[in-house]
Amino acid sequence: MRFAREGRPFMLIAAAATAATMAMAVHSPIAAWAIAPVTALALLVFYFFRDPDRQIPEEQGLVLAPGDGKVIEIVEVEEPSFFEGPCRRISIFLSIFNVHVQRAPASGSVVHRAYKPGGFAVAWHPKASEENEQSSVGVVTDSGRFLVRQIAGLIARRIITYPEEGQTLERGERIGLIRFGSRVDLFIPLEWPVECAVGDRAVGGTTVMARQPVVPGHGVEP
Repeated sequence: MRFAREGRPFMLIAAAATAATMAMAVHSPIAAWAIAPVTALALLVFYFFRDPDRQIPEEQGLVLAPGDGKVIEIVEVEEPSFFEGPCRRISIFLSIFNVHVQRAPASGSVVHRAYKPGGFAVAWHPKASEENEQSSVGVVTDSGRFLVRQIAGLIARRIITYPEEGQTLERGERIGLIRFGSRVDLFIPLEWPVECAVGDRAVGGTTVMARQPVVPGHGVEP
């Protein structure tokens, strides 16, 4: 199993705490009782930072889920920072048990990056998309543009975003991570057909969220 590199400090601390508890248990009944919960917590930390490889679909024109979780909202919105107008937002809620590594929904060039400090309301609430701490990556493709927004949740306090402006992304490429519970919003043009529904379970880099239309003379990204 592969693990996200940002989780290594937490994993080392968890492993060290487990080893120390086991060592103290030889002489302390209290430490002996603590072995089970400390070990369970360590396993949860390792589980949270797992980063499994994914089989990225090769069919042309697919727009994939940027993260694992449950689709909680599909709505038309006004997005002022990148689209500067109407678009469609697909929101995915990531529980603490989901993989928290985000991936690029489609190939393209990064032309926009923005970070906005904010609050830490529950990530499933619609207001979280506007008011919570968040990091956004805007990408241009041959058939339009899309925006991925990483949003901190009630527990999350650290958003990590990899791509820089000018970088070229490949569909399914890892683009970041949010620690300990969060939400990911995918903004797409209104003309891109949606192929998911509220309540669907999404798998980052695998589940199809929408499709890009064919652009005469360009086709769509592979």
